[in-house]
Amino acid sequence: MKIKVNDIELDYEDHGKGHVLLLLHGLGSTKKDWDAQVPFFSKSHRVIIVDLRGHGASTKPQDAYGVELMTEDVKQLLDQLSIKKATIVGFSMGGAVAFEMASKHPEYLENLVIVNSGPDFNNMGKIGEDLLKNRTEFLETKGLKALAKEISFNMFPEDHQIDLRNEFEERCKINDYNAYYKSFTTLMAWGLGKKIKDIKTRTLVVGSDMDYTPEYFKQAYVNRLQNASLVIIKNSRHAVVIDQPEAFNLELQKFLNHE
Repeated sequence: MKIKVNDIELDYEDHGKGHVLLLLHGLGSTKKDWDAQVPFFSKSHRVIIVDLRGHGASTKPQDAYGVELMTEDVKQLLDQLSIKKATIVGFSMGGAVAFEMASKHPEYLENLVIVNSGPDFNNMGKIGEDLLKNRTEFLETKGLKALAKEISFNMFPEDHQIDLRNEFEERCKINDYNAYYKSFTTLMAWGLGKKIKDIKTRTLVVGSDMDYTPEYFKQAYVNRLQNASLVIIKNSRHAVVIDQPEAFNLELQKFLNHE
């Protein structure tokens, strides 16, 4: 379904009834990141998945990108659907949007769930600097299809993950080059800084033992949040919602049930 917000159209799906779960995907992907969550959670919740601007079937503007704009899109989506409160779950880039939403529009959040992400993409030290430099160079010299192959292999390198790898690569390589490039560079310029300490929303941070950033990186920002806990899922890489969906769903369910 399409909905008009902020001078663009967002493509979204709306499943189930109950308390609202809004699921936000990662960079260069789509709402299909959540294929393993929608059937599980829509039995007990109203689950909304959306293609963020520049991604999937949503509008791909020429220049209008950035976490702040994506956050405004999400706020207007909730307004259009007359949703007053939601648990916002953000994976990777979606986590940045979820963080920004919790900082800027806390009254909309029932809970905040951050998945293999962080509050300061612009202040990740050497990891962030290398990512920005290497990925930008890779894009400019080898192109998006080669980058899609590389990213997909890094996320799903094991033999038994070949189907997951191929499916993610297909999804990633059909991105609009300009939309991907501007989404990436604006993401890497974004950060909450000191505003993180003002977030009061009940928060779950989910990390993977083999993510790009180590456990201590996540623990450090969990300690700066007022009401947050950290769970690390074993035998998982960056895309935990895809490579360990049962374990992820269980942890999210426990958190939603206040266990």
